[in-house]
Amino acid sequence: MTAHSGPKICVLIVDDHPTFRMGLVALVDSQPDMKVQAEAETGEEALAAYQRQPADVVLMDLRLPGIGGVETTLTLLQRHPGAKVVVLTTYDADEDIYRAMQSGAKSYLLKDMSTEQIIGTIRAVHAGSANLPAAVAQRLTQRSLREDLSRREREVLHHLIRGRSNKEIASALFISEETVKSHLKTLFAKLGVSDRTDAVISALRHGIEHLD
Repeated sequence: MTAHSGPKICVLIVDDHPTFRMGLVALVDSQPDMKVQAEAETGEEALAAYQRQPADVVLMDLRLPGIGGVETTLTLLQRHPGAKVVVLTTYDADEDIYRAMQSGAKSYLLKDMSTEQIIGTIRAVHAGSANLPAAVAQRLTQRSLREDLSRREREVLHHLIRGRSNKEIASALFISEETVKSHLKTLFAKLGVSDRTDAVISALRHGIEHLD
């Protein structure tokens, strides 16, 4: 292992899976130019840890207990505009990538990527380079080709995915069934589908909605 004489890259690891987090800690600490400054299992812990001592790079999971990774990133950057966040997650849906990058993350990595890619991205982001893997960049481009859904369309989609009828959706949203039908028509067009089933499949595949 090559010796490193300069200051090390301090990394804050945010992940609620102990085994995976332990592996990340070992990986980062094994690098001659890096060290794990702190660990956090939740967004709240991550914000508190960064407040105590800002890290050079934050590795952020998306799904966390309490506030999620996107919300944590948004809050962190509001409080500390210079923070550098790299999302590291199992979720590769277009919408997840889009939301993470919109929140201010510098890069988006998947947990099954090579250790070389993860370590290389930490170094690149620390050096000021927005390092986005080609496969993730392609998914982001595909997502940008679809029109954004309005707040009401997302609400209709939320109920649609949970198997509710037009009448039930209308009752839940305090709108008429005709208005629900109108929203569904627009929703289908934006998703590029022709019926309710395909709309649900498309929304789940692209991460627009999740079945929690």
